[in-house]
Amino acid sequence: MAIFGKLGKYQNLGLLVMRIGLGAMLILHGKDKLMGGPGTWTELGQAMGKLHIHFLPAVWGFLCAVTETIGGLFVMLGLWFRVVCLFLVINFIVAAIYHYTGLPRLIEAAHAIELAFTFFGLMFTGAGVWSVDKS
Repeated sequence: MAIFGKLGKYQNLGLLVMRIGLGAMLILHGKDKLMGGPGTWTELGQAMGKLHIHFLPAVWGFLCAVTETIGGLFVMLGLWFRVVCLFLVINFIVAAIYHYTGLPRLIEAAHAIELAFTFFGLMFTGAGVWSVDKS
């Protein structure tokens, strides 16, 4: 359609909008996990048990919370964008594995799967020209 034909000129604006929206939601979603303390971190870290990693669940949970919260800030800023996206992909793959327990429960893992694909795709596009990292 002709109406959408010229939107290609605004790719960097689109990436900025995506970065701000996704980053803000990650911060909101992750800050409660980060502020929850060791009990919350241990509960989060037990998701690694699905990967047969049962040691130091509080550390894994803390890393999950930091990845979401600080990673969200870095996504918004476009700082170390591709590395942060990789960490977020790993984080959401673990979340998807934890929540997925069979086809009827796929809906519980859907959000994590969607975000894993989103950040995987963003690793290829980069942050765009309006980012802190842009040289």
